[in-house]
Amino acid sequence: MELARRPWPWPWLWLWLWLALGPRPGPAGGHPQPCGVPGGSVRLGALLPRAPAARARVRAALARAALVPRPPRNLSLELVAAAPPARDPASLARGLCRALAAPGVAALLAFPEARPELLQLHFLAAAAGTPVLSVLRREARAPLGDPNPFHLQLDWASPLETLLDVLVAVLHAHASDAVSLALCRVRDPGGLVALWTARAGRAPELVLDLSRPDAGDAGLQARLAPLGTSPSGAAPAPTAVLLGCPLARARRVLQAAPPGPRWLLGTPLSAEALPTEGLPPGLLAAIHDAVELVARALSSAARAEPERGLLSTSGNCHDPQPAGPESPGRLLARFLANTSFEGRTGPVWVSGSSQVHVSRRFRVWSLRRDPLGAPAWATVGSWWAGRLEPEPGGAAAQPPPSPGARARPKLRVVTLVEHPFVFAREPDEDGQCPAGQLCLAPGTNDSAALDALFAALANGSAPRALRKCCYGYCIDLLERLAEDTPFDFELYIVGDGKYGALRDGRWTGLVGDLLAGRAHMAVTSFSINSARSQVLDFSSPFFSTSLGIMVRARDTASPIGAFTWPLHWSMWLGVFAALHLTALFLTLYEWRSPYGLTPRGRNRATVFSYSSALNLCYAILFGRTVSSKTPKCPTGRLLMNLWAIFCLLVLSSYTANLAAVMVGDKTFLELSGIHDPKLHHPSQGFRVGTVWESSAEAYIKKSFPDLHAHMRRHSAPTTPRGVAMLTSDPPKLNAFIMDKSLLDYEVSIDADCKLLTVGKPFAMEGYGIGLPQNSPLTSNLSEFISRYKSSGFIDLLHDKWYKMVPCGKRVLAVTETLQVGIYHFSGLFVLLCLGLGSAVLSSLGEHVFYRLVLPRIRRGNKLQYWLHTSQRIHRALNTEPPEGQEEPEPRAEERQDTPAAPAGPGSWTRARRATAKERRVRFLLEPTVAAAAPDGPVWLCSNGRLPAAPPSGPPRPSELEELRQRIEDARERLRQALVRRGQLLAQLGDEPRDPPPLHAGSEAPEAAR
Repeated sequence: MELARRPWPWPWLWLWLWLALGPRPGPAGGHPQPCGVPGGSVRLGALLPRAPAARARVRAALARAALVPRPPRNLSLELVAAAPPARDPASLARGLCRALAAPGVAALLAFPEARPELLQLHFLAAAAGTPVLSVLRREARAPLGDPNPFHLQLDWASPLETLLDVLVAVLHAHASDAVSLALCRVRDPGGLVALWTARAGRAPELVLDLSRPDAGDAGLQARLAPLGTSPSGAAPAPTAVLLGCPLARARRVLQAAPPGPRWLLGTPLSAEALPTEGLPPGLLAAIHDAVELVARALSSAARAEPERGLLSTSGNCHDPQPAGPESPGRLLARFLANTSFEGRTGPVWVSGSSQVHVSRRFRVWSLRRDPLGAPAWATVGSWWAGRLEPEPGGAAAQPPPSPGARARPKLRVVTLVEHPFVFAREPDEDGQCPAGQLCLAPGTNDSAALDALFAALANGSAPRALRKCCYGYCIDLLERLAEDTPFDFELYIVGDGKYGALRDGRWTGLVGDLLAGRAHMAVTSFSINSARSQVLDFSSPFFSTSLGIMVRARDTASPIGAFTWPLHWSMWLGVFAALHLTALFLTLYEWRSPYGLTPRGRNRATVFSYSSALNLCYAILFGRTVSSKTPKCPTGRLLMNLWAIFCLLVLSSYTANLAAVMVGDKTFLELSGIHDPKLHHPSQGFRVGTVWESSAEAYIKKSFPDLHAHMRRHSAPTTPRGVAMLTSDPPKLNAFIMDKSLLDYEVSIDADCKLLTVGKPFAMEGYGIGLPQNSPLTSNLSEFISRYKSSGFIDLLHDKWYKMVPCGKRVLAVTETLQVGIYHFSGLFVLLCLGLGSAVLSSLGEHVFYRLVLPRIRRGNKLQYWLHTSQRIHRALNTEPPEGQEEPEPRAEERQDTPAAPAGPGSWTRARRATAKERRVRFLLEPTVAAAAPDGPVWLCSNGRLPAAPPSGPPRPSELEELRQRIEDARERLRQALVRRGQLLAQLGDEPRDPPPLHAGSEAPEAAR
């Protein structure tokens, strides 16, 4: 057990700023002053603590306290903080004199940290003639001499006599007269023992002085050993009081103490050692009362002597106060000594013209264990004005009753299984419950049958099938209430499984059992509504909730374009636009470069056209490994690599999002709330339900009769049954309305992530403990529930039973949800079928172009050069058999491919032998003059020159010899050219890209023939 005094030591009570200085109206402004009475602002000096954190908290508290309006006279306070650079005597004196010398300073509020500072304040107040109010933090203040009317002291520490009065009152309330005292840092142990004897009326059984240092834990245990056994061998004192020990020392003493006595900590500890909920304002409230004391004195002075009450004062530490009329400072000091009021700390008054008194309030705490086994503090009483008032449930902290005392009452509690508030499972083999409470599931509401079953349960003959183990949120709360109130209980599950509604003039379910006297209380997710409140009493709500709507994911087939979902339509459009633009620039750079794969650059049989660029860009985009022409110029290759990087990043993003988009394809029914038209005007086949005889059904029946008439035939007996109807295949419900707390739990345990609560919550309500009307337990249970909320016990229960896990972070129970089915890629199959159909149309277009369009272009003189666009079209337009034949013979082609005689001895032409059916590409680099008829196209040689005219007429006598000689000369020139070519290639270090015309020798005899 521990004593916690009220107010608390100020360093630990900055959390209570909002309690001490709550929002209040600002000072009145803009209103004219009363006639003949001065008003306005009065300055109040302040010597703040040295620690930065404490200084900030005190400054904020003073600023908030100064803003409180104090009628009459429209008085407002302005703070002037004194901030000396150091706390040595000289610096402190200069800082205080500077603050007191400021014009208009009526008084000074100081927080001295040591006795020298207190002495300086004592003398400076008298020298300056300005009232100083010192808030003291330390106990056992030594007297400062004669009382100084200008120096008022508010002793913050509790007097030793008051502490002993509180301790004695607590011991008498708990019937503990025999005590032992353990003293730490006590100056006069003998005087303390005498004072204890005088206050308690009985000397302590044992006194241990722990002020001397001990040799470790073993030495401390040896010194505390007498507490376990008394010197006479009798039973030790049941209670030990620990006085004057700081927190660290108290912990060591309690750890080393022998088992047996109950400990009472007689020194008030800081708030950090106790729960922070519900603590008093402490020092911040005293700051408010100190400012209020000065303000009330100023108001009284202004009211009594308006001409001098609020005059500006000017203190001077160096010049003595002149004799004469009463100064404003002395006038204020006189009114300060006679001011008393009811402040935030209680009654505040001044005695002896300089001692400010505040009331002492204490709370008595008992260290206990919560249902989770962790230690927790529980308030068992409060002390004020010499009287100890026990808290409701304080009897739980009293000693065990004697054998002849009255036993705890035994109550019968009815519940209803509703997850997570109440669970029910089968007991173990012995019929017991290792966790939770043993409860009965009788399946009947007959009172006699219930009495018989509980009698059989007491003697161990109850049917095993009716035994259940009940546990959950409400069971933990019930166990805690039974421990604190206290009472014993026997638990059973309601027979009809319903909350309760009025049917044929009779209440059913939980309400019916309470009204019939079959149970003393109902503990479950029992909603408090107006209808039930008319026939029952409810405790204060322990859980706040509302009504909600739950829907499930709709099983919809993926659309044809599902494979395009990873990228937005604008991204798809941008990708294909960038593809065609890149192909265009690749073609332009290749044809403008001197090193491109073009007739002007690398004069070869193949060229890089726009169709080649498109083929290359599509191959890079979709990762095809097909044969394609690549650009040869450096600029084109750079652009090609940049396009490859772009495609890599786009495809990586696409593949990363594809599975997530398709697997996560879940659509839910959209409902805005209870007022959604889908609910009030349901279409064909739309079904919505709730739980029979629940608060949700009562609310809908009262507020929306038409909706209730529609959903009545679709409702379920329990919440799990309604959820099962919603998740069945095919679903029997489209929406389910119930308490949102129950729906949230069902969503949290849905492994498939098919459930979702939609719409705005409505019909706010709370869960309470139901009791018969005028039950004596109502007020006690409500009080304990309020305390559980403030201490955090209710939050612990919520965290224990509500483990909300987002769907994206759950480990799915099945793997089907991670698989991509054929319906996800149905669009790709459709696209492939469309591609096959478009291929047929493309083939038909080729034939139409070849048979209809191409002959028209051939017959014209324009659009003959297509090499930069398509090499095939260019070959088709610039290829013509000789003599106007449609199907040239192979021999004629061979004769036609024979190169003409060179123009000069230094020039030579690369020749290539073609196959019998191959048509050759003619690069039209220069315009040529037609040598044939002007009607048709000219049949050119592979070098772009006009062919030699075929010989005609009969052979000449020496023609054969001339031909042989010409062939030999051609061979010699060709051999020289090949040798020179090899030399050039060797010098350049480059491999030949085209095969040499090795068959020139074999062509010559045939040409000769």
